[in-house]
Amino acid sequence: AEGSRWEGYSDLPCLYLFVCICSSMSRTVKKCFIDLVTGLQPLNSLKSDEAASGPKQGPTFQDGQRRVDYVLTYHVQKPQSVRRKTSRFADYRILRSLRRSLSMMRSGDTPPSKEDPEIAAHKHRLDYHEDDKRFCQTEFEDNLREMGLELEKDEGNKIPGIGFLKIHAPWNVLCREAEFMKLKMPTKKVCDVVERINLFIHKVTAPLHPKVEPNRPQNVKHLSHPFSREKQHLKFDLLKMTFTGITSLLGNGVYTAAYPLHDMLFYPLLSRQILYEEWASYSVFYKYQPIGLIRKYFGEKIGLYFAWLGVYTQMLIPAAIVGVIVFLYGCATVDNDIPSMEICDPRNNITMCPLCDRACSYWKLKTACGTARASHLFDNPATVFFSIFMALWAAMFMEHWKRRQMRLNYIWDLTGFEEEEDHHRAEYEIQVMQKTLKKQDMSPKVVKVFLLLSPLQVGVTFAVVFGVILYRISIRAALHMSSNPTARSNIRATVKGTAAVINLVIIIVMDEVYGAVARWLTLLEVPKTDKSFEERLIIKTFVLKFANAFSPIVYLAFFRGRMVGRPGDYVYVIGSYRMEECAHAGCLMELCIQLCITMLGKQLIQNNLFEIGIPKIKKLIRRRKSDMDSQQQQDYNMTLQRHEKDHFLGPFVGLSPEYMEMIIQFGMVTLFVASFPLAPLFALLNNIIEIRLDAKKFVTEVRRPIAARAKDIGIWYNLLRGLSKVAVIVNAFVISFTSDFIPRLVYQYMYSPDGSMHGFVNHTLSYFNVSDFQTGTAPLQPMHLGYEVQICRYKDYRETPWSNTPYDLSKEFWAILACRLAFVIVFQNVVMLMSDFVDWLIPDIPKDISLQIHKEKILMVELFMKEEEGKKLLRDNHTNQSPFQPRSRPASHTPSNC
Repeated sequence: AEGSRWEGYSDLPCLYLFVCICSSMSRTVKKCFIDLVTGLQPLNSLKSDEAASGPKQGPTFQDGQRRVDYVLTYHVQKPQSVRRKTSRFADYRILRSLRRSLSMMRSGDTPPSKEDPEIAAHKHRLDYHEDDKRFCQTEFEDNLREMGLELEKDEGNKIPGIGFLKIHAPWNVLCREAEFMKLKMPTKKVCDVVERINLFIHKVTAPLHPKVEPNRPQNVKHLSHPFSREKQHLKFDLLKMTFTGITSLLGNGVYTAAYPLHDMLFYPLLSRQILYEEWASYSVFYKYQPIGLIRKYFGEKIGLYFAWLGVYTQMLIPAAIVGVIVFLYGCATVDNDIPSMEICDPRNNITMCPLCDRACSYWKLKTACGTARASHLFDNPATVFFSIFMALWAAMFMEHWKRRQMRLNYIWDLTGFEEEEDHHRAEYEIQVMQKTLKKQDMSPKVVKVFLLLSPLQVGVTFAVVFGVILYRISIRAALHMSSNPTARSNIRATVKGTAAVINLVIIIVMDEVYGAVARWLTLLEVPKTDKSFEERLIIKTFVLKFANAFSPIVYLAFFRGRMVGRPGDYVYVIGSYRMEECAHAGCLMELCIQLCITMLGKQLIQNNLFEIGIPKIKKLIRRRKSDMDSQQQQDYNMTLQRHEKDHFLGPFVGLSPEYMEMIIQFGMVTLFVASFPLAPLFALLNNIIEIRLDAKKFVTEVRRPIAARAKDIGIWYNLLRGLSKVAVIVNAFVISFTSDFIPRLVYQYMYSPDGSMHGFVNHTLSYFNVSDFQTGTAPLQPMHLGYEVQICRYKDYRETPWSNTPYDLSKEFWAILACRLAFVIVFQNVVMLMSDFVDWLIPDIPKDISLQIHKEKILMVELFMKEEEGKKLLRDNHTNQSPFQPRSRPASHTPSNC
C-alpha cells in the first residue's frame, strides 16, 4: 500500500531523521564534549565529499531524485588557509622537525624563516580544535549512515565559507520506523446528522474560510489514511530526543545551523504557497486562519500560538463594540453633565490658586472647560459597567480558550500526550565538564547577583519616571514664564502630549535593555534544561517589561496629585520643585492620553514597524555589501538552491517575543480599561494586522522552525490568568480613587440639598487666604486678572481659613475615603465572585469532545478484552502457531564505544 498508505505524508523524511540524530547523538555527544572540553585529540579526521558539480533548483540531491529533508551547516576553511594535518598524539612529527633543525644548524645552513612562535602556537591550538569538530562530524555522520539515512555534502556552493550537509531518509526506512512508532490511523469514516449540519454551516460561512483543500489520497486502499496529523507526533517525540544533541553540537561550533527546508514558493499545490496566499496576505484579513495547515507545516506549538491569537482577537470584537458604545455614551451625555456645565458657565467667577510658585498666576476655573468636557468622555457612570463587563470578559476569554484548546488537543491527537523528561542544556553540560559549575557555590552567587541587580533595575525604572516628573514641572513653569500667548494658552496640552511621547520613547528603549538584562541573569543561573531556561527567562522578562511599560501609568493613576500638599504648605522635591497637581477634572484624562499614546506607539512602532522595517534594512545592507543592484540580486537568487536560500533567512528565535507582545497588550486592555474604554478597539485593529504580519514573517522571512509538539501554551496561560485577577483590583482602585465617581455619589446622596449634582463643583473646592503663602512663593503678577485677589480656591476637602482648625482635612474627606475603600472591597468581591461563577458555569471540555473521549476509552477496553480472549482461546486450542515476535531495530541503534 505504498501508493496510498503514505500519501499526504510528504514531510515524513524530516521526521524520521530526528530519531536518527537522537540515536546518533547519544553515542557522539558525550565523546565530543570530552574532546572539546578536556582537550583530547581524536585520531581520525573527516574528509569532505566532492563539491557539487552545479546548482539545481529544488530541495533535492545532485541526482535530482532524492529529496533533502534536513540541512546542517558548518564552517569550511578557505582555500588560502589550508591547514596541515595534525594530531595530538603525533609527537614524532615534532621530534622529527627538531632533529631536522639541529642537523641544519650543525651543517651551517640557515633554516628557513618561520612565523612568530605565539602565532604558530595559536594556529596549532586552532588545528586541534578543528580536529575535534571534524571528529564529531565524522562520528555523527557515520551513525546516521548506519541507520539508513543518505547524506550529501555541498561545499562548492555560492556562499563562501559555509558547507551544507544534506540529509535524506529513504522510503523503506520511513516505513520501518513508522511501524515501530505504532502510528494510530482512523479506520472508519463516520457520517451522521451532525456532520451534515456542519457541512451546511461551512457552506454558509465559506467566504470567511481560507481556500485550503483537504489533503486526501487519490487512490485509497483498504485500511489506509493520509498521515496529516500523526506525523507531528513523530516530529515532536524525535525532536525531544534530538534537541539536546543538536544544541550541543551547535553550541560547540561543530555545526552552525540546523533546519528543515521550506517548500518552494509559487508552486500551487504546496503547503507554503497555500499559506502564503490564504494566510500571509493582508487582503485575506477577514478570513479565518487555516489552523490545521499551520499545524501541519509548522507543528503544534506554533499552531497553538496562532489559534490562541485568533481566539483572543475574536473575543476582542464584543469588547471593542461595548467600549465604543461606552465612549459614545460619554459623547452623548457631555452636554447634560452638570459639573461640566457649572465649570463652563460664563457666569462662573471662581478664582483658582496658582499651579506653580512665582511664575504662575491666578486663573479662572472656567478656562478648564475643555478639560472637564473631555474628562467626561471617559469618566462617566458607564465606565463602571464597562469595568465589570471586562472582568467577566476576561473570565469568558480564558474559558473559551480552554475549550478551544481541548478541542484542538482532540483533533490533533494530543489528549494522551505527556511531555517527556527534558534533556540537559549544552551550556550546562559544558559548565559541569569544565568543573566550573558547583551547586553549593553557584546558587548563592546567582542569588547575590540577582539581589544586587533587582534594586538597581527598580531604581532605574523609578528614576526614569521621576525624570519625566521633573520635566513636567520644569516645562510647565517655563511655559508660564513665556511671552508667547499661544504657548501660554496651550500649557496643559503641551505638557501632557510631550511627556507621554517621552515616556513612550523611554519604554521602547528600556524594553530592549531589560530584555538583554533578563537573558543575562538567566544565563548566570545556568538552568539544567531548556524548559527551565525558557520559563525563568519568561518570568524575568515579563516582570521587567511589565514594570517598564506600566510604571508611568501607575504613577498617573494612583500617585499624581496625592502628595501635593496645599497652598502655603506644598511638598517640594530636590529643592524648589513642587509636586504635580491634577486638573480640576482629575488625572483620568492624562491617564487616558498616556495609555493611548503608549498603546498605539508601542504597537505601531515597536511591534509592527520594527518587525517590518528591520528585515528590510538587513536585506538592504546585505545588498549594499554585495555591490549588486536589484536585478543582479534577483538573478543571483535564481541560481541558488533551496537550502542556500533558506540559509539567508533569519533564524527562528522562538515564540516568546510574540507572546510577550500580546501579554503586555492584554494587560493594557484589562488593567486600566476603566480609564480608556477604547483600548479593546485599538488592540483589535492591531491584532488584525499582527496575525498577517506574523504569518508573513513565518512563511517568508525566517527559516522553517523545527516542529514541536505541545498541548497548551504553557506558562503564558498562568500569566494571563494572573493579569485577569489583578485587573479587577486595579480597576476597582481606578474607579474609586482616580475618577470622581465616588465623590459624586457621596455628594448626591449625602450633601446635595435636592439630591442632584448642582453645587458639586463648589463642594469640591476649598478656600485659601493669599496672605498665608510661604515666603517667596506668591505670584509675581498678582494683578494678572485685573483685580487684587484675597481668596483663591483649590481642589481638596479642607477646612476654611476662618475655622477653628484652618486647612485641616474636613469631615467630607474622611467620609469620601471610607466610601472609596468600601467600594473597592465590594467591587472586588462581587466581580471576582461573578468571574468564578462564569468559570464554574462553562465546562473546560466541550460536551461532544468529552463524550467522544469516553467512547474511545470504552472501545479501547473492549478491544483489549477481545485480544485477551483471543490469546486465551489460542492457548486452549494448543495451536502450533508461533507467537508474534516484534521486529527489532537495526544493529546501528545499539550503543557504540564512542
